[in-house]
Amino acid sequence: MLRLVSLQLFATVVAGLIAALLGGWPAMFSAVLGGICCVLPNGIMALRLFAAAHKPGGTNPLTFFVWELIKIALTLALLGATAWLYRDLNWLALLAGFIVALKSYIFLLFRH
Repeated sequence: MLRLVSLQLFATVVAGLIAALLGGWPAMFSAVLGGICCVLPNGIMALRLFAAAHKPGGTNPLTFFVWELIKIALTLALLGATAWLYRDLNWLALLAGFIVALKSYIFLLFRH
């Protein structure tokens, strides 16, 4: 899971750099914020599932589904907070950064 989260963070940085070249600083910040709205909830869920896996009882499907629900709620809350607090938001860059971070796991599938 740590590899996936670190790859998502790297993809977010790359998306931010590309957005900076195409749209300037507001686009870069929007793309990075969009990526972080994906990376942060995934990282928290990965840590919690890792901790649950190392408990004596291990994990169960309910733990996964509860943390998936929390991850979705946190993602929506972060996207809403970004839209509400960042005045120079570039919606296209935000969505591009979010989608790039969300779909970056595809690169791990083609690793071998």
